Amino acid sequence: MITVTRLNDKEIVINCELIQIIEANPDTTITTTTGTKYIVKESVEDVVAAAKRYKQDIHNI
Repeated sequence: MITVTRLNDKEIVINCELIQIIEANPDTTITTTTGTKYIVKESVEDVVAAAKRYKQDIHNI
């Protein structure tokens, strides 16, 4: 799970296992495998880095 910030400054937690696409339009849009879209303040690079950290953390337990 990763924490991201919506454009209204509310933080949400997304299951990064369900992320299908991350794109900049120019705002970062995260699309999940269920078709849900989230527009967030973090850059594409920041979301990818957070997902990588999450994956590393769960594999080091």
